Amino acid sequence: MSDNRHATHEEDHTGPVKNPKQLLLAVFFSFVVPVFIIIGLVRYVTSDNMPASGAVNMEKAVAMRIQKVGSIEIRDANRVLKSGAEVYNAQCVSCHATGAAGAPKFADAAAWGPRILTGFESLLNSALKGKGAMGAQGGGDFEDLEIARAVVHMANGAGGKLAEPTASAPAAAASEAAQ
Repeated sequence: MSDNRHATHEEDHTGPVKNPKQLLLAVFFSFVVPVFIIIGLVRYVTSDNMPASGAVNMEKAVAMRIQKVGSIEIRDANRVLKSGAEVYNAQCVSCHATGAAGAPKFADAAAWGPRILTGFESLLNSALKGKGAMGAQGGGDFEDLEIARAVVHMANGAGGKLAEPTASAPAAAASEAAQ
């Protein structure tokens, strides 16, 4: 009988790594490179939250990030209320001077005419609650009376003959709106 032993060839049982240099390269590319890729990705994802290098006021930056969601603003109830022109120049001029987003321009009688015909209450309601692209002005930096004065200022600038509201007019308007 013949000996049918299978001859083992050394090449059949070896892997792709044939010498120590290849082993070191395989370890390097298998473990070290992915670690650096992960570190790079983490730095990329968190880079928005880092303050700029050489930031002057680190305490302020940290305080801004950890501030409470809500806040209370205490205002002086006895402050002098602003006139319609002052409120217009502080808040309304940015859109109504240029006609941005379809806002009627100041002193444009053709644009303000149909609005003035709807009456003061309608104009005030639109200003306080917002209309179209204009956001609600009520509850902001100015009291409702000051917003009402600005509405009258703009309407009268376009030829309206609305009376300047007094301190009791917005209170009456607010009580009617609540009903």
